[in-house]
Amino acid sequence: MSGARAWTYNYSTTPNRRWIQASQWCRQHFMDMVTIQSREETDFINNLLPFNSKYYWIGIHKVDGVWTREGSNEKVPADDQNWAPEEPDNIAGQDCVEMYIKRASDTAMWNNEKCHSKKGTVCYSASCKQDSCSVHADCVETVGNYTCRCHPGFLGPRCEEAISCKPLLDPEHGFHNCFHSYGSHHFNSSCHFRCELGFHLVGASKMLCQTTGLWDHRAPLCQPEQCPVLNHTDSIGGSVNCSHPVAPYSYNSTCEIRCDEGYELSGQGWTRCDHTGQWTASAPACTIKKCNPIFFPVNGNVTCVHTLEPYSFGTQCNFTCQEGYYMSGDNTLTCLASGEWSKPTPTCTAKRCEPRSPPSHGSISCSDPNGSFSFGSQCTSRCDEGFVLNGTASTKCTSLGTWSAGYPQCLAKSCLSLNSPVYGSLKCSDPHGEFSFGSRCTSTCGDGFLLNGNASTECTSLGTWSSDIPLCMAKRCPSLSPPPHGSCLCSGPHGEFSFGSQCTSNCEEGFVLNGTAVTECTYLGTWNRDFPRCLAKKCPALVSPSHGSLLCVNPHGEFSFGSQCTSTCVDGFLLSGSANTECTSRGSWSRETANCQAGPCPLLAKAPQHGRMNCSHPYSPFSYESHCDFECNEGFWLKGTPTITCNNSGHWSHAPPTCQPVQCEAIHGLSLSLSVNCTHPLGNFSFGSQCIFTCDDGFSMNGSEVLLCSSAGFWNDSLPDCTENMLLASPMVMSSEFMAAYTVIPLILIGLAVFLLMRFKKQGTAIMPEALLEERENPAFEF
Repeated sequence: MSGARAWTYNYSTTPNRRWIQASQWCRQHFMDMVTIQSREETDFINNLLPFNSKYYWIGIHKVDGVWTREGSNEKVPADDQNWAPEEPDNIAGQDCVEMYIKRASDTAMWNNEKCHSKKGTVCYSASCKQDSCSVHADCVETVGNYTCRCHPGFLGPRCEEAISCKPLLDPEHGFHNCFHSYGSHHFNSSCHFRCELGFHLVGASKMLCQTTGLWDHRAPLCQPEQCPVLNHTDSIGGSVNCSHPVAPYSYNSTCEIRCDEGYELSGQGWTRCDHTGQWTASAPACTIKKCNPIFFPVNGNVTCVHTLEPYSFGTQCNFTCQEGYYMSGDNTLTCLASGEWSKPTPTCTAKRCEPRSPPSHGSISCSDPNGSFSFGSQCTSRCDEGFVLNGTASTKCTSLGTWSAGYPQCLAKSCLSLNSPVYGSLKCSDPHGEFSFGSRCTSTCGDGFLLNGNASTECTSLGTWSSDIPLCMAKRCPSLSPPPHGSCLCSGPHGEFSFGSQCTSNCEEGFVLNGTAVTECTYLGTWNRDFPRCLAKKCPALVSPSHGSLLCVNPHGEFSFGSQCTSTCVDGFLLSGSANTECTSRGSWSRETANCQAGPCPLLAKAPQHGRMNCSHPYSPFSYESHCDFECNEGFWLKGTPTITCNNSGHWSHAPPTCQPVQCEAIHGLSLSLSVNCTHPLGNFSFGSQCIFTCDDGFSMNGSEVLLCSSAGFWNDSLPDCTENMLLASPMVMSSEFMAAYTVIPLILIGLAVFLLMRFKKQGTAIMPEALLEERENPAFEF
């Protein structure tokens, strides 16, 4: 006998045995015959066993033409069969397998042989024990050891742990109940979803935790039941007013219909969308008041005389009964102005038996050809679910007005006895006897815990309980979500958002917590304080710049974290500073707001040359709306616009003017004997120009030898001329008297000219006769 670690092999060659004897010997002393599971096992056994000339049986034989492993009765896969060349053969009776051990050729390979041949025996003792693996695994033998092969849905070394699925939440307006075979939300957990009254399930109603750790369906939703849209009746004398607490024309929507004076409501004046998606009353209408139609009474006749419309106000109807029936009520009815008949509709009634009551916990069904409990009526009694009938079921109302049979009874069915739930208590009511049909048992849990399952169970009509006894689970508080712009960290000793859970809130940068940071789920299943909010930090309020405006975008409130403001200026003003600023997470602006300054125009010189400038500046020097006036000094004239203004484009309304010197008439066309030399400090023949005249030798000057251009643009005197000196020109000899006279005359003329020149200079005018001045602007230019 030899072994290899935990899986022990045993062999025997004394004596050699037939195949069936070898199998029995292995079962008696060990586990079974070796069946060869792998190539590794083949090599191990070949090395372990000693040579035996008869070789060794292995636990494989032919069953119904198939090579089968002994013990497990498993078919040996073709890939696992290790036949020697040209084996197995089809010789009759060779249905058992031997293994060549330490053979010179084909060692460790198989051969089929007759089962009554005697060979060595090879047995094994398995390493797998009853508790080697959990009940959720198969113990698989390996050479010298074993391994646990987990059933689907389980994992772990011994396959004890069920695969878990993500916990499920109740759908909004709904709830779910789960049944857990291997722990909450683990493999094979089954959850059933239901919706509150007035809502229907969209999606799968049942979810199963699969072996993959995923639920087999997406979680369903609860959507409100939808009613048909009601048409308004405004155009026919009425109006409808609806309220929709959930969604338009859906569960719990209500509509009220009112009719105008002179109309009546056809139908109910108020209707509600019920939990089935139907209006509790059909759509009404406003019509002229009418009474309800009258139909032929059973076993009677009616004749009506109508007014304007059938069964409207004033209609009269007369009633009669058939033979054998008597009338109950008035035989004539009138439709009143209120829309009601003057009397109830009469009836024709057959003879009656004593009214028949249903048995306790049962019901009675009657056929009444001539009226309730009347002659010919036949009644059958039945028991309610959960009860059985004791007595005769059917009875008939005879011609004598009596019933043919007595009253039966209904007895309740029984259910199995119940025990109180663990960590809870059970209280039962037994209207029909302990743990019998109708018995209702209610489970309760301690403070801070809720029942997981139905709190109540009832003994049903089948004699079984409607639901299992539930478990006690920690109470859940409403689920919390992180506050906007914040986060929430929770700890839950009994599960997420359940009794004892604590949640701490924090805010993102730029936000501050408004409320208490920590809240706790109490034993009542409510949070001990309101969930806080994250409010954006505030920055100081901003005002629009003078001569401008401020436009802000406030994603979290005016002048708060994230607010962005942009400054702009009106026409004529320019922004000084950054246009944009933002409220930062510190509660301060990223930069100061800009100012609006008047737009500048190009600077002007202090005074134009030969002139003066006078400016006014409402905002700043030489900026928007600055106004400048120009004047020239005496002797100069203004060229350009006398007033310019700085406009909103940053340009002057006109180019600045200049001061140009006043022009005198140019001097030209002089005589050959007269020459002139002029100086022009400000330009040719302009204000300040001076011209000096000279005569050629032998000529004398008549007039001023110097002319000046005045500030008025006139020469101060007329042009002079030159006259020939006659004394020098005549060759004759004059007497002394003539010479004296000749000398005196020019002196007189010169003196007169000087006198007139001085006089006119004092008056500031040209020295020319007034008659000529009236005809010419500047007589100095005439020759």
